[in-house]
Amino acid sequence: MENLDVMVLRTLQTWRQSGQRALLATVVRTWGSSPRPIGSIMALCETGAVVGSVSGGCIEDDLIYRFTQAYASTASLQAQDAPQVLPSGAPQRVKYGVTADEAHRFGLPCGGTLELVLEFDPDPVLLAELLSALGQGRLMQRHLDLHTGACRLHATEQTAELSINADRLVNTFGPEFRMLLVGAGQLTEYLATMALFSGFAVTVCDPREEYTGAWSVPNVTVLKDMPDDVVQQFKPDSRSCVIALTHDPKLDDLALLEALNTEAFYVGAIGSRRNNEARHQRMMEHFDQTEASLARLRGPIGIYIGSKTPSEIAVSVMAEVLAVKNGVPLPRDMDVAHMKNTQNVAHNDPGVLVCGIR
Repeated sequence: MENLDVMVLRTLQTWRQSGQRALLATVVRTWGSSPRPIGSIMALCETGAVVGSVSGGCIEDDLIYRFTQAYASTASLQAQDAPQVLPSGAPQRVKYGVTADEAHRFGLPCGGTLELVLEFDPDPVLLAELLSALGQGRLMQRHLDLHTGACRLHATEQTAELSINADRLVNTFGPEFRMLLVGAGQLTEYLATMALFSGFAVTVCDPREEYTGAWSVPNVTVLKDMPDDVVQQFKPDSRSCVIALTHDPKLDDLALLEALNTEAFYVGAIGSRRNNEARHQRMMEHFDQTEASLARLRGPIGIYIGSKTPSEIAVSVMAEVLAVKNGVPLPRDMDVAHMKNTQNVAHNDPGVLVCGIR
């Protein structure tokens, strides 16, 4: 599944390119509890079609009611002399949930308030330019003049929080987050599926024909080159993660070492604590690594949820990836309980992984 912001922008650009009128709504401020974070976007077409979200749905319904003819058949609208249509001109700022009654009406949490900027008929040429830049992996800032509606695009090197003042709204858009998975086994299929619906572009590499030949998850790029070569070609950046899932040092180790030399926000490998320690030892003995150079290498990976099956293990791994992506602190010292989330350790051999390859 495509990154949500990219999906909204792409749909909006399609509407505008075809000559349809549309608006772009951006969450610019929140007070108290709010259903969507600052920077969230939603597009609304003159037909009443909506993509994206600024709330749990109630505010979207109100915007449709106010700015389209979707409810033109209702008695209240029929009584009006003019149809309800999308406005034009300078962007508008609107607030929802200012009072307790309004918060209840719009389905906002108790005390929740949010402010939106409504931008009318964005330029489809600039939208196409923005989408092209994002498709090339570039981080972009979109500057909106709140007096005229004029928009400018600027490339940037780092993410930034949305900023707004009386004159200008600046929102930063990044390319899709990417996930590179080494190994094409059953666990990989579950993890790839979860990554897709979490908005990641997923690439799987495995030179073993018996695994790639049975791959069944659509919308995933599958490569058969050696994993370390694929990592070099993949060029992981700060919106990328690399996860090794084969348990085969010949495939995992070199790929992980290549990944550690990049800006990938997450680099990790499946396996027991014993296997993880053995991996560190191999890398220090044969590849001149140190504890410091391996500090970013995560393993055993995943958040403890008592998981034992491949599908549940994938949930725990995906949860950890999202936590790191979202800046949620996680303990780096893995205790026994944490270790068990990615493997079920046999009593007589702590290196045995019940659900996968040893």
